[in-house]
Amino acid sequence: MGARIALVRHGETAWNAEKRLQGQTDIELNDAGRAQARAAAGELERLGHDGGAWDLLVSSPLGRAAETAAIIGGQLGLEAIAPVQDLQERHYGEGEGRVVEGMDRAEVARLLATAEPEDKVTARALEALRGIIAANPESNMVVVAHGTLIRLVVGSLLDLRHPHVENGQVVEIDADLLEVPEPGDVAGTPDVQDLTGAPSGQRAASRLSPTSARR
Repeated sequence: MGARIALVRHGETAWNAEKRLQGQTDIELNDAGRAQARAAAGELERLGHDGGAWDLLVSSPLGRAAETAAIIGGQLGLEAIAPVQDLQERHYGEGEGRVVEGMDRAEVARLLATAEPEDKVTARALEALRGIIAANPESNMVVVAHGTLIRLVVGSLLDLRHPHVENGQVVEIDADLLEVPEPGDVAGTPDVQDLTGAPSGQRAASRLSPTSARR
């Protein structure tokens, strides 16, 4: 197995608690979010004992991710490198700050039509992760980012719709998944357990192992 990447969703904010679309609006963590960040750090400590120490910490530049990374770094003894712009959350356009739960579907669709396209989010996030790997080969790294971005990245790597990612949740992947296939290569889709632990295939996951740091 190659180097590992732990993708961590930032802790909760007031807008998360209110079920508002956050996107790239910069909202700080609340107290529950800081507790989730500490819980994520504890999960990462356990994963580090099992699979090798973490070497690198990086985050999105948005404050909620940067503060989550700082809390994690304090527990793991790591200082975050410069934030990576392309790890920001999807921009939700006119939807930012809106509560869409219970909203008419046509209005939700209208709002999401103004958002950053999902394929663009996926492409920039994958490029950012590949750049970090290229600059830090063989490093086990913790990447603190955002729920939609993590879901889209993992879904793209596995060619499936990945479940919702909770605040403070840790999803660990093998860095080899981010290798760009050579022309003519046929890449198989690894098996995965969803974040509830229910198997989605007949074999245990070998290249992606999602775990959770609960609230």
